[in-house]
Amino acid sequence: MSLVAEAFMNQLAAAEPWPENAALYQQLKEDQILLSDNAASLAVQAFLQMCNLPVRVVCRANAEYMSPSGKVPFIHVGNQVVSELGPIVQFVKAKGHSLSDGLDEVQKAEMKAYMELVNNMLLTAELYLQWCDDVTVEEITHPRYGSPYPWPLNRILSYQKQWEIRRKMKAIGWAGKSLEQVLEDVDQCCQALSQRLGTQPYFFNKQPTELDALVFGHLFTILTTQLITDELSEKVKNYGNLTAFCRRIEQQYFEGHDKDGSAAASARSAKRSESDPDLNKIWSQIFTPECFCLAACQMPSSCKCVTHLGVQLVELMR
Repeated sequence: MSLVAEAFMNQLAAAEPWPENAALYQQLKEDQILLSDNAASLAVQAFLQMCNLPVRVVCRANAEYMSPSGKVPFIHVGNQVVSELGPIVQFVKAKGHSLSDGLDEVQKAEMKAYMELVNNMLLTAELYLQWCDDVTVEEITHPRYGSPYPWPLNRILSYQKQWEIRRKMKAIGWAGKSLEQVLEDVDQCCQALSQRLGTQPYFFNKQPTELDALVFGHLFTILTTQLITDELSEKVKNYGNLTAFCRRIEQQYFEGHDKDGSAAASARSAKRSESDPDLNKIWSQIFTPECFCLAACQMPSSCKCVTHLGVQLVELMR
């Protein structure tokens, strides 16, 4: 689609009212979704709640592969599919709903700077913990990430994702960090957020913005997710105003609401098994000698069969 045609379609979508059947897609809540994706999903849910826009949470094992950007969450609104908080904020703004219109230009710049801080520090720390801390990888990340799929597909998908994240960590200079250094970065981020929040109910006084939604999504998920140790959540708990902030948003925007929609039911119904026709399609087409090559070569990123299988997996699961 050309840029002109895409812009025209976006204008048409913006003119349409927000539908009652809007849906937010994420991975399976109970068995599959990881800390970082759960935080991202909760941030979008909080943002939409703050905008008073209804959305139904739908859990799908292949949500990551359904997403246009390959990341969750994504929303399906009318005939539009939009993924990740930033683009969703812009999409919602085009429909006439904005949480930050009341801010001046200086405040908007400050808000964006703090959002970058959260994404560069908290999100990166979550990804590091999930995919670079060996104990967490083996005991939590691999079992959960590959849980909907049979062997060896579950292992292939998990290792493929692990290579992707570790390459990213190397590119941004985090690969050589120790867990203690990462936790110190989290503490510094929390300290900056705590100082900015102060005694205010929200980061920009009395009204929430997308920054509040983003911070809530990450901090609340860190506080409520069971990991190997409590070191990460303890960093957040050291700042009383941040924990009070999370509790306040939870009470105002989620208590009394169906926070996860029918997440548990959706998870059960969406969880795939070997009898699933789509999974059988994937299984039959990728169960080749390359799978055993993966095991034999310990899955190095230079192995050509890895790239071949990765392309197959993405195409088959869309």
